[in-house]
Amino acid sequence: MISLIGTYECKADIKGRLMLSSALKKQLSSVLQDGFVIKRSVFQTCLEVYPMAEWNVMMAKVNKLNRFVKKNNDFIRRFTAGVKIVELDASGRLLIPNDLQKFAGITKQVVLSSAVNIIEIWDKDKYESAIDAATVDFGELAEQVMGNLIDDEDGIS
Repeated sequence: MISLIGTYECKADIKGRLMLSSALKKQLSSVLQDGFVIKRSVFQTCLEVYPMAEWNVMMAKVNKLNRFVKKNNDFIRRFTAGVKIVELDASGRLLIPNDLQKFAGITKQVVLSSAVNIIEIWDKDKYESAIDAATVDFGELAEQVMGNLIDDEDGIS
C-alpha cells in the first residue's frame, strides 16, 4: 500500500493537463508505469486519482457486493460513473478528461492533495472552501473518528 504526503498547487492548461510536482512524482515513482484510475469523489466535488494497485484493492472490495441487491447495484453504478484510466504523458503531465473537469469545476488553479493512498484533485477555490468549512468542527470530528483508537503496541493514541 502506498502512503502519499503533501498538498501541491499547480495549473491546468487549456486542455486540462496538470504537471505533477517533482516531489509527488518521486512518491509515485514505483507505480507510474502501472497507470492510474481517475474518478469523481463520492462526498466532494473533487476528483480522486488511484494508483492502479490501489484501485484493484478497492475493486476487490466492490466485487464482493451482491449485484442482486438493488442498493449495491446502484452504488456500484454511481461509484464507477465516469471512471477513466489515465497515465502521465512523456512530459510528466496528467490529462483530466473533459467530463471530470466539468464535474470538479477544474479551470486553471488546481490543488493536488494527498489522501493517504490516493490523490484528490481540486479546483483551488473549492479546496480552500472545503478546508475552511472542515476546520470549524475539526476537533470534534477528530475526536469522533480517532478518539477511540489506541495503538496496540504502547497503549498511546
